[in-house]
Amino acid sequence: MKKALLAATVVASALAAALITAPAANAGDRSAIPFTEATVTAGADGSFTLEWKAPGTGRVEIRANGKVVAKGGAQGRAVVTGLPAADRQWFDFKAQHGQGLRLADRLVKLDGTANFRDAGGYRTATGQWVKMGEVYRSDALNRLTPADLATLRRLHVRTVFDLRMEDERTKDADKVPVGAAYVVADVFAGSGSFQTMPRTPDEAVKAMVDAERAMVSGAGGKKAYAQVLEGIERDRHRDRSVLFHCTAGKDRTGWANAALLTALGVPRQTVEADYLASNDYRKAANDAILSHLPAQQAAVYKPLLDVRPEYLNAGYDEVRATYGSFDRYLEDGLGIDARELKQLKKDLLVG
Repeated sequence: MKKALLAATVVASALAAALITAPAANAGDRSAIPFTEATVTAGADGSFTLEWKAPGTGRVEIRANGKVVAKGGAQGRAVVTGLPAADRQWFDFKAQHGQGLRLADRLVKLDGTANFRDAGGYRTATGQWVKMGEVYRSDALNRLTPADLATLRRLHVRTVFDLRMEDERTKDADKVPVGAAYVVADVFAGSGSFQTMPRTPDEAVKAMVDAERAMVSGAGGKKAYAQVLEGIERDRHRDRSVLFHCTAGKDRTGWANAALLTALGVPRQTVEADYLASNDYRKAANDAILSHLPAQQAAVYKPLLDVRPEYLNAGYDEVRATYGSFDRYLEDGLGIDARELKQLKKDLLVG
C-alpha cells in the first residue's frame, strides 16, 4: 500500500478547478467584495480565461500588469492573450463598487511537481475571499529544478512544512529555496500506518478512510496540523509565504488545506471541490502508474491514488465524533484558540 499511496511524482499538466458559488454578500454593503464567483484559468497556449459574477453591479474591469485587459457587466467571460511570461500572471478584478480581487491561476507550473497550487482564491460563506499568493500546497519537492527553486524564492516561500513519514523524507529528500525554513510535520509519526498492502479494492478504500480518520485524531496528525496552522498564522506577520506538502499532495496535504479553508469559513462544497481537484492535477501521473500494473493489481491501487468524497467525509466524521464540532477540533485538537483563529482570518481574508 505504501508504495502505491506514496508513489513518486510524475510531472503532469492540468488546469484550474472551478470555484463554487457561495451566498451573496449583503447587497447594502458597498464596501464588501461584490464578486460571488471569479476564476482565472491558464490555457496551454499561454492564454487566460477570466470568468466572473458580481450581482448588482453594472460594470467590471480587469487589469493585468497595470493595463485593462477585459471589461464587462455583472457576469462575464473573457480570454486574454499576449501577456508577457511570468512565474504567475496576476489579474485585478474590480467592479464599479466595493473591494476588488487579485487572482491568478491556482496551479503554479513547475518542472518538478504535478500538484503545486495556491491554497487560496475561494469565497467564504460570509462573502470574504481567501487571499492568493499567501499559502501553497504541493506534492513532493525532491525533483525541483534550480529554476523551480528560483521561482519559489520569487514567490516568497520562506517556510516549508514536510508532512511525510521518515522513510519518505530519507528516500526523497526535499529541495527547498535558499533561506527557507524546513519543518518536519510528520502526520503519521508513531501511528504504524501503511504496514500492510490491501488485497482488494474494498480493502484499499477502507485503508484510505482509516488513514483520513487517523489524520484527525492521531497524535501525529494533531501535532503536524497544529504546526502548519500555527506556522501560517506566525509567518503571515512577516510577509512570508508558507508551503505544506506530502508525496502526492492529495491526502495529508488535502486535509491540511481542508482544515485551513474550513477554519476560514469556506463552504464545505467548495472545500470538497478543492480536495477533489487533485484527481485532475494528478491524472497523468496516476494513469502512468496504473498503466504499468496488471489489471487486478491496478484495481487495488486505484483507490490509493484517488481522492474521493468518502475519504474527506471520513475526516469530517472523525472531527464530529471526537470533538463535536470543527471549532472544538481547532481548539482542543490543534490548540488554535479564538484569538489565533481571529488573527488567521485577519491575515488571510479580504472583504
